[in-house]
Amino acid sequence: MKRILQTWMGVCQATVLVAALGFGVTANANEGGFPLDAAPNRVSSNASLQNGAKLFVNYCLNCHAAASLRYNRLRDIGLTDEEIKDNLILNDAKVGDLMTISMTPKEGKLFFGKNPPDLSVEARARGTDWLYTYFRTFYKDDNTQTGWNNLVYPNVGMPHVLWQLQGIRAAKFEEKPDPHEEGRTEKVFVGFEQLTPGTMKPQEYDDNIADLVSFMSWMAEPAQLERKRLGVIVLLFLAIFTLFAWRLNKSYWKDVH
Repeated sequence: MKRILQTWMGVCQATVLVAALGFGVTANANEGGFPLDAAPNRVSSNASLQNGAKLFVNYCLNCHAAASLRYNRLRDIGLTDEEIKDNLILNDAKVGDLMTISMTPKEGKLFFGKNPPDLSVEARARGTDWLYTYFRTFYKDDNTQTGWNNLVYPNVGMPHVLWQLQGIRAAKFEEKPDPHEEGRTEKVFVGFEQLTPGTMKPQEYDDNIADLVSFMSWMAEPAQLERKRLGVIVLLFLAIFTLFAWRLNKSYWKDVH
């Protein structure tokens, strides 16, 4: 009985450790680079996910596929097949088809220097904070091939596809002493200058980016809310079982001297 109790307590501890590691895996995704802003978590809001899905198919799905997700999976965020077909399918795809694009990898490499990545699990690979900051830190740079640059991903090959919403901005840098090497200076970002206004105000743009990133997070794991719910139930079960096992063990050994 004592060995059974020790085994179950070990299982509980391992489960808690795995859960902690799973939830914290992307915390330092951009360690050593541009500081990341915390992305609002809206995966439990169907309204936010629907808005994010609209932004994704209009601005991302032209060049990036999401081939691990079918259009009909969008039913899980409160959409009907008719709504999906009328509002989110912009080509001749069917509701049951995968979210692929017509551009081939060869064409993608020709247009952008390399084939744009599939975005099905990009939120898990990069982290939501990385994506949220990335979409909000594009700036005009005439020295790059696309005319755009990014603070999170310097010299990125992707143009700022959302520039009409955010407007055109320039990044301002200053030369400051390098704290790591005496006598050297480094270029430090100090802020943005709005060159032309966008169709959205800054807070409205950030709010829409939060919806887009939340949708990409949901897309990377549509069952994540159910997984977390079941995880809580399992942890509660293990905690209650451990309590009963401990009491049973204590009762079993109380008359043994």
